[in-house]
Amino acid sequence: MSTEETRLGDPPGPADEAGERTLFGHPIGLTNLFGVELWERFSFYGMLTILGYYLYYSTTEGGLGLDQSTALGIVGAYGGLVYLSTVLGGWIADRVLGMERTVFYGGVVVMAGHIALAVLPGLAGVGVGLVLVAFGSGALKANASSLLGTLYSPTDARVDGGFTLFYLGINLGAFTGPLLTGLLQREWGFHAGFAAAAVGMALGLTQYVVFRRNLGTHGRDVPNPLTRRELNPVLIGVAIAAVAVLVAVLTGLLTLDNLSDVTTGVIVVASVVYFAVLLTSAKVTQVERTRVRAFIPLFIANAVFWSLFQQMFTMLAVYSDERVDWRIFGWEAPASWIGSVEPVWIIALSPLFALMWTKLGNRAPSTPIKFALGVIGMGIAFWMFALLSGFEGKTVPVLAVFLILGGFAVSELLLSPIGLAVTTHLAPAAYRSQMMALYFFSVGIGTSMAGTLARYYSPDNETAYFGISGAAAIVAGLVVAALAPWIKRHMQGVH
Repeated sequence: MSTEETRLGDPPGPADEAGERTLFGHPIGLTNLFGVELWERFSFYGMLTILGYYLYYSTTEGGLGLDQSTALGIVGAYGGLVYLSTVLGGWIADRVLGMERTVFYGGVVVMAGHIALAVLPGLAGVGVGLVLVAFGSGALKANASSLLGTLYSPTDARVDGGFTLFYLGINLGAFTGPLLTGLLQREWGFHAGFAAAAVGMALGLTQYVVFRRNLGTHGRDVPNPLTRRELNPVLIGVAIAAVAVLVAVLTGLLTLDNLSDVTTGVIVVASVVYFAVLLTSAKVTQVERTRVRAFIPLFIANAVFWSLFQQMFTMLAVYSDERVDWRIFGWEAPASWIGSVEPVWIIALSPLFALMWTKLGNRAPSTPIKFALGVIGMGIAFWMFALLSGFEGKTVPVLAVFLILGGFAVSELLLSPIGLAVTTHLAPAAYRSQMMALYFFSVGIGTSMAGTLARYYSPDNETAYFGISGAAAIVAGLVVAALAPWIKRHMQGVH
């Protein structure tokens, strides 16, 4: 460690026998990625929890007055597009900038998008802002997670604990963002809430630059540099894609009403193509190819999980606004605070899960079993909502919702940080960032599906809606559990 690095900020942490600088037993670079992800999620979830309301509230309430089902579809499609754009972020990291610089520039684009939402009125602001946030988040998210994975060796038993702590940062941002933007939206309007999201991302970028050297040389290299010969086909492909989107809009094939359906279809097709590339590329070894096959059932299970979980910002946002009694000691909290409830549980439970995985080490359940338990737990949580269908109107107790979202949190901790960790270690060396983008494709499929599924919800069919959705997730989890021995064998030594 150089003297300059010491001056840059963090107090020296203990070091392992190889001289690695650590904090609480983890590489010091984790603190930098923890911080930038915290503020990115603050801005992302702070904006997302009020976005649906902004789209479907009437103009007298400060909204745009869109049809509610259309608004929820846009929210789902936007979330899906964020994760679809991770492939672009992964490609830029692998071929042009490297992971570390892509994280920084992605944050700059995210901040610009939130500024556009704050200052531009109407659908113009929504269009410009959401496109910028989607591309920026896609660049930052896949690469921050992949960059963290490079701090650990494939056999390092600390990795699940490290990703769980990283997940704590994500959820600190997810908790505080909706609290602040929800209050600002109620007191000063939607654009004040969007402005707070921009300020949050600016703070994240500032801390990232100040403590940048904690990452050392990790993520600075470009694994598969783009050659001049390859540049023209890339530019032609981008132009064709842009023209195709324009034609689809002008001919009515792509509308606000079917945006979430189209987004889901595009990500599914892109995922199939990406798996085909990884399984046939000459740059992928036979062992790496086997590991990619092991990833396929985990990919599908992840998509099922997020199709339920991400309804927090579509169907459950409406449920919160129309069915939940938010009076707390005589004061009524904003309905958008439902976005902050589940992160409370994550913040409380993340250290316990990190300690548990670190303590258990290689004795912990295998990744496929963790995935199975996470998906099954999500289904059971949806069944718990079905039990509340007997409440009439806006009378569902907020305490009951709080407890059910605790089930969301336990399920998420069993699956999501584990998924981030295993993806980095199953990834072929030449496609590390793009493999993480593929992981986020599964999140994107689930997120866009959350917008599509939300259209089928109404207070009149709550029991059936929650019951069928929960049952589908439980069946998916049981299938993964049955396939666990096959998946574990094909993971080729990755725990």
